[in-house]
Amino acid sequence: METNNRSYPIGIQDFGELRQRNCIYIDKTHLIYQLAHTNKVYFLSRPRRFGKSLLVSTLEAYFQGKRDLFKGLAIEQLEQEWTEYPVLHIDFSSSKYLNEDMLRAAINIQIRHWEDIYGKEEDESSFSLRFEGIIRRAYEQTGKQVVVLVDEYDSPLLDSNSNPELQRELRDIVRDFFSPLKKSDRYLRFLFLTGISKFSQLSIFSELNNLKNISMTDEFSALCGITEAEMLAELKPGIARMAEANGETYEEACAHLKKQYDGYHFSANCEDIYNPFSLFNALDSCEYKNFWFSTGTPTFLIDLLRQADFNVRNLEEIEALEEQFDAPTDSITDPIPVLYQSGYLTIKDYNPLFKTYMLSYPNSEVRYGFTGALLPNYVHRFPRENTFYIVSFLRDLMKGDIDSCLQRTQAFFASIPNDLENKTEKHYQTIFYLLFRLMGQYVDTEVKSAVGRADVVMKLADAIYVFEFKYDGTPEEALAQIESKQYAIPYRSDGRPIYKIGVNFDSATRTIGDWKIKS
Repeated sequence: METNNRSYPIGIQDFGELRQRNCIYIDKTHLIYQLAHTNKVYFLSRPRRFGKSLLVSTLEAYFQGKRDLFKGLAIEQLEQEWTEYPVLHIDFSSSKYLNEDMLRAAINIQIRHWEDIYGKEEDESSFSLRFEGIIRRAYEQTGKQVVVLVDEYDSPLLDSNSNPELQRELRDIVRDFFSPLKKSDRYLRFLFLTGISKFSQLSIFSELNNLKNISMTDEFSALCGITEAEMLAELKPGIARMAEANGETYEEACAHLKKQYDGYHFSANCEDIYNPFSLFNALDSCEYKNFWFSTGTPTFLIDLLRQADFNVRNLEEIEALEEQFDAPTDSITDPIPVLYQSGYLTIKDYNPLFKTYMLSYPNSEVRYGFTGALLPNYVHRFPRENTFYIVSFLRDLMKGDIDSCLQRTQAFFASIPNDLENKTEKHYQTIFYLLFRLMGQYVDTEVKSAVGRADVVMKLADAIYVFEFKYDGTPEEALAQIESKQYAIPYRSDGRPIYKIGVNFDSATRTIGDWKIKS
């Protein structure tokens, strides 16, 4: 359990450093023992900042026989032999790969480091021959099979997604480097690869036919991340401090953390998984911020959604088949696999009859962070300006001034540049969706994602607002739909007054035309 003199391992990816500095460690070593004793060649996909590098570092320490680092952990009792193996560990996430030379240089530096230890033969010229020779000599010199750990193998390929020609060149280099792994099988004790995407075994790992992909197995679904049970058992003091700092009860803080950072599922029957990077940062600072999302804007994903003309409103609920998760991302046409692999979507339900998965945003942090990143691409305005408008809208509503709120909305749309791509009904519907979804950061907001619900329902402290929008229609038609479809009925028992608002969007002026309000 967490104690007051233990710090959170923020930015620490080295297991040895984490243990020596007495940082909090969520014990995953029973799963590491299971990995080491059930199979030989593994691949694990997880989003960035989910603890993959720490996992690889932990495996390295274990296979190097560093028993002292595991004192008090589950594996200390499970492992009886603690054999020291030669370990070859390479991390591709430590560099940028903007051209072929940068990737060759990074691999060459790593190989030279290994050659300083195990030597080099004159006829070993290519990366594959040099790597093959290192594995063989490590085995011959130590008398022990070799452990190969590859962290973020796909980092060079992700950097070049927008440049197909460069990506082909980089893929050929990576394929050449990894090619000895199959023929060196008798020298290998354990091979573990991590990444965000499975770029297709056919292109890079075609010969590793014994590769076990554990990315979507129930057995190892909690290998990275923090389960709810682990959080409640190990981080109680931090949650208590969080509650006190934010004027909440312990139970309210748990619910707040769950809404903000929980919700990841990596298999059909996976436990709830919290984002470890966000959870540790939140408990350390005692603030509920978008920590994970702020570490990188998903520009590539946003471009992909626009190129595919994808309806972003559908991201609330998407059905997918299992084979879609392994779609090769070297020729992307469907953004869904990449959104899942990158952590912007996660599994929310599984239908065993049809073997289909229901995907959605994992939590509030990702939903609002991604929505906020999307909006500027539809309105061509800086994010801070959008935030100002959203806060102004809400202030008007909180004062009960619906007319002022809609006048601001009218001005907001009128200020959007009149380019050729933003004249469709779908474009404006998307902007409405993004605007009101972002308001959900501050108040309880429901945005329509299925037939039979009002476009927007906003629940404020003293009132509930039911909005219906028409495109080149009339506000009377919008109000009539609220009445005929009985959109307000589910909220009548709430006790707060209900305001029904019919709004027309005028395509000629590209903004809200007129509206009517009915209480």
